Amino acid sequence: MAFRNYILVCGGTACESSRSDQIYQNLIEECKAQGVADEVQVVKTGCFGFCEQGPIVKILPEDSFYVKVAPEDAKELISEHVVKGREVTRLLYDKESSRKHAKVEDIKFYQKQFRIVLRNCGFIDPENIDEYIAREGYQGLERALFELTGDEIIEELKTAGLRGRGGAGFPTWMKWNFSRQVQNDTKYVVCNADEGDPGAYMDRSTCEGDPHSVLEAMTICGKTIGAHQGFIYIRAEYPLAIHRLEIAMKQAREYGLLGKNILGSGFDFDIEIRLGAGAFVCGEETALLQSIEGKRGMPQPRPPFPAVKGLWGKPTVINNVETWANVPVILTKGGNWFNKIGTSDSKGTKVFALTGKIRNSGLVEVPMGTTLREIIYDIGGGIAHDKKFKAVQTGGPSGGVITEENLDTPIDFGSLVRIGSMMGSGGMIVMDEDDCIVDVAKFYLNFSVDESCGKCAPCRIGGKSLCNILEKITAGNGTLKDLDTLAAIGEAMKKGSLCALGQTTPNPVLSSMKHFKEEYLAHIVDKTCPSGTCKKLISYTINAEKCIGCTACARKCPVAAISGERKQIHVIDQALCIKCGVCMETCKFGAVEIH
Repeated sequence: MAFRNYILVCGGTACESSRSDQIYQNLIEECKAQGVADEVQVVKTGCFGFCEQGPIVKILPEDSFYVKVAPEDAKELISEHVVKGREVTRLLYDKESSRKHAKVEDIKFYQKQFRIVLRNCGFIDPENIDEYIAREGYQGLERALFELTGDEIIEELKTAGLRGRGGAGFPTWMKWNFSRQVQNDTKYVVCNADEGDPGAYMDRSTCEGDPHSVLEAMTICGKTIGAHQGFIYIRAEYPLAIHRLEIAMKQAREYGLLGKNILGSGFDFDIEIRLGAGAFVCGEETALLQSIEGKRGMPQPRPPFPAVKGLWGKPTVINNVETWANVPVILTKGGNWFNKIGTSDSKGTKVFALTGKIRNSGLVEVPMGTTLREIIYDIGGGIAHDKKFKAVQTGGPSGGVITEENLDTPIDFGSLVRIGSMMGSGGMIVMDEDDCIVDVAKFYLNFSVDESCGKCAPCRIGGKSLCNILEKITAGNGTLKDLDTLAAIGEAMKKGSLCALGQTTPNPVLSSMKHFKEEYLAHIVDKTCPSGTCKKLISYTINAEKCIGCTACARKCPVAAISGERKQIHVIDQALCIKCGVCMETCKFGAVEIH
């Protein structure tokens, strides 16, 4: 059936938390109430990516892009846009003050993006296999089953130049080929969906918005290496992604695309879901495999590598969600097509979760080689509230800080390493002038220490030692010798830790010390926190020239640390002050200051 209008409603986790499901239901009910149910199809999609503007509703064929929609707006959208043919101006995305609205292709957030992994997110109903098939879905699997040999599939991946998107950047074709060449009756295919970096949600959104792309890719891999069983290891904290994967698997089996005798080819392959319990270390592939086996998730020495000896001692190909999502496109469009995108050593695109002190937060997919400046300023819209840019952290807790002088660095595997950071899985957190770099390093370090499995001493002892020193520095008790100790312990951890978690734990500390040594010195020598973040190094005082003695701050102070009569200058007792900041928030005259 052809419809006059198609209404796409963002059904990603972020928008769902802002009641997009209720928007979806209200739109359906309003279509019925206003007599246009037969003319309009309402579709719940995956994440549009522009999370800052959610919940998002897009109406076709006009391509009207409505942002920050509320459930109560459904009636107006149907009555005005659908019935009367008039756009609801107040809900349209404003690109510039001089324009009332912009269509999707005109929105600056999307202009420099190139979507391969996220190609279907925001376009199709992830719970409807027919919509995936309509957008070239399962064509790559068809080629793999009936047109290509295993060696030819490997060659396509080699030509494409696809490298693993989990962080290490290992050539995908080589990993598959290792497993293919091992003689064994039993082999496995595993999807790593255990996304645990702070601020990262790329893999979750892909599973929510395009689950079939993962299933298709894993099945292609199974055919290539001779495996008949796959596992998706996903965090239990991702209930929506799990739900949609389960629906996709059920539909694929019903269509003969998963299970026994796929498409009549004689090839059998099925997939099971295994839930992770939120351990960050299980993102490391050997720890993940241990967890699937029912053991405690702890990294294992390598070699042998999983591609040769992995799950239950059998050859196992393990890739992350983003890597898998590229495979069907490569098989459909060809390796040469994919190879033309990106840089000489980093082909294709990369998905980033752009968060922090940024105007336009959200999911961003750009060709490799795009600069950090383009992502932060052209796509992200620059720093929120017109604050000054300070640094950007890439690679999550394993990465390093990048300063303004390196913002024109092209994003690829090699370039980020050369400036002291890393690609990682794709987290990108922007910091402004109000962020304390020492406190940020301490945050990432505490995260890594909490998530350490404790198996090896360099990580277990070294990480805790670094934490203790940073706690000491932010409390105003640091010494210059502590800086040398931080560097020495960090280098020892990088060399001696068993897995990548321990090896990369010191990165935020070492890179921040390199680029912001003056800030560390301010904490140690001057006993001050330049950004006013570290509570033990700041004090609240009242400016006598601005105080009018209104008593508002004294009345709001939770510990009665402020004294002074009405219409008299007030004073803060530093011995009693807990530095909560309530006085500053309360004062309407700007009399309370931080020192």
